[in-house]
Amino acid sequence: MDDIEKRCIEIIAKSKNIPADSINLDTTFEELNIDSLDKINISFEVEETFNIEIPDDALGTLKTVGDVVRGVHQLRENKPPANVATP
Repeated sequence: MDDIEKRCIEIIAKSKNIPADSINLDTTFEELNIDSLDKINISFEVEETFNIEIPDDALGTLKTVGDVVRGVHQLRENKPPANVATP
């Protein structure tokens, strides 16, 4: 389990007040009773934790914890370093 996976699971577990060890990448939001408001709150926490911005239209496509983890990896890989000067 990498750090992103661990932190995403911790965020989701905290938001639903359930043990983190009961969640894995294949766990669906439906299984966790995560509704649209929960998704928004979780996305805010994930954005703040990883200093990323999740596109609004992406929220509707997230179905599993693994989707969140893969999305964070993709957004972090595509983000330019903060200390790079722009012309």
